[in-house]
Amino acid sequence: MSKKVLITGGNKGIGLAVSRAMLEFGYEIVIVARDFDTCPLVGVEKVTCIEYDLSDVDGLKELANTVGNIDILINNAGYMQPKYTYNNYPKEAREHIMNVDLYTPVELMNIFSEHMKKQKYGRIVNTASIAGQIGHPDVWYGMAKAALINATKIYGKLLGSYGITVNCVAPSPTETDMQKDNSEERKAEFKKTVATGRFATPEEVAKAIVWLATDCPEYINGICIDINNCSYPR
Repeated sequence: MSKKVLITGGNKGIGLAVSRAMLEFGYEIVIVARDFDTCPLVGVEKVTCIEYDLSDVDGLKELANTVGNIDILINNAGYMQPKYTYNNYPKEAREHIMNVDLYTPVELMNIFSEHMKKQKYGRIVNTASIAGQIGHPDVWYGMAKAALINATKIYGKLLGSYGITVNCVAPSPTETDMQKDNSEERKAEFKKTVATGRFATPEEVAKAIVWLATDCPEYINGICIDINNCSYPR
């Protein structure tokens, strides 16, 4: 029986690259996203697509009942709102981004780890960001991603004794739809800090996520893999 993996935001960008890779490895895929208008995996065998607004934290238990038990959780969905400044960030916008980028990933770990604990096996991978490690103009995006990195460490400690690993990746800007929200000036400035002068590809980030979700040794737990091509070496 093949393992079952839930990928939030697996309909496009990095998430789609992860979905494709996991499908090639023979996993049963459940993709949760807000829409599937451009997703090429709709109708593909072993892929279940569930439309859900991940800002709705209160409905996650009902969502989990629909999904059923899983072996691997990939908290990939996230977004930023660079149009807002630190001193002009509406309350509704703050709450929405924190729900999607932090509260929902944490709640999904709470919910789905219960079955993982019973079977003494599970893999959880969170998609954080370099924004959570350095100062970022979208302050609430940066704070959410910083907290997600810390949550990864916390849950690695909480769940490690049950055979569950919890890790995350922190990519720098990647060639996805999210870049449409960045100014050309900001994108050009960032590329100057990168050794090869380009953004990451979704497939490059996906390879790290898939490794953490599959072949990663049990002793690698609670870590954050930086994917930034020397733009933030540490």
